[in-house]
Amino acid sequence: MRARSFDLPETLPLFVLPGAVLMPRSRLPLNIFEPRYLQMVEDALRSPHRMIGMIQPLDESGETLARIGSAGRIVAFSEQDDGRYMISLGQVSRFRLDSVQDGFAPYPQGSADWSDFDSDLGGPESDPDWNGPLFLDLLQRYMTAYDLSTNWEAAREAEPELLVNSLAMMLPLDVQDKQALLEAETLGQRRELLQGLLEYELRGGETDEVMQ
Repeated sequence: MRARSFDLPETLPLFVLPGAVLMPRSRLPLNIFEPRYLQMVEDALRSPHRMIGMIQPLDESGETLARIGSAGRIVAFSEQDDGRYMISLGQVSRFRLDSVQDGFAPYPQGSADWSDFDSDLGGPESDPDWNGPLFLDLLQRYMTAYDLSTNWEAAREAEPELLVNSLAMMLPLDVQDKQALLEAETLGQRRELLQGLLEYELRGGETDEVMQ
């Protein structure tokens, strides 16, 4: 298991942001400018664990939150001249949101259950069914169809977990799709789901038969 100098807290500050997910053993850069989240960063930096829980809203009002989020520790930050914070979160573990707590903070806080995600605390996962050429061919067709670009040399050399998790975080997928990718129990399941989503998009969304 990865060493850490802090315990997983029972309560986390929550950053509610659609389309932003933090996959296992990944890093997420964030540009913080909203006053309540500026306060959240300052409070997190003063805490023993320096952790923030990333979680997605499931409706436009932001009142219904996903039941599973992912917590990251602030591993780098800088304050800009205009008062914004640029931070980087290093993923620690996913969590199940038990409840949202009312308090004096201007940002939401949640009660976190970490018990189902011990695998996040370990080393990198492997995918026994990984087929790099097949996956990269599908990715290239998707990127071309949607006029997206990437560093193909880096993609070819990346380890499967880094590549799949980075794409799950970065690609312009729907909130529900990103949530499903986050909740996938294993790297193999996440890769299969991502392949299915890319194939679905390439077909123009003509069928609901996305790979399970």
